Amino acid sequence: MSQIDIRQVTAADHAAWLPLWQAYLRFYNTELVDAVSQSTWQRMLDPNEPTHAALAWAEGKAVGMVHFIYHRSNWAIENSCYLQDLLVVPETRGTGVGRQLIEFVYATAKADGCNKVHWLTHETNATAIQLYERIAERPGFIQFRKAI
Repeated sequence: MSQIDIRQVTAADHAAWLPLWQAYLRFYNTELVDAVSQSTWQRMLDPNEPTHAALAWAEGKAVGMVHFIYHRSNWAIENSCYLQDLLVVPETRGTGVGRQLIEFVYATAKADGCNKVHWLTHETNATAIQLYERIAERPGFIQFRKAI
């Protein structure tokens, strides 16, 4: 694997980001109307929004993406960082790109004054869970939700 360069997205990255975003949605067997994806992209570019994104690049091609959101917590003065979406293209999985994307989020969130990074994954995502258990703690909480 060649050198990986990870950097926050710019407006010029839309054509590289969109196929990764669509692949991520397919991985989780979900679809979103185009307006949601367009809004998500615009939020990631807006410096007044708490939403951020970065792409991993190898030889001029985007091979991974990560989205993360800063938010307040009632348990700390500092913001927390929710790592919402992470994808590495299939041909690059297992090469450390996912770990590098997470470490990018760790470093960016720390530099921006956050006190923790947290995320969810589906219980069937065994490959990702193996990585996550090496680089983070599993606190044992169970997610509940209801669409409203």
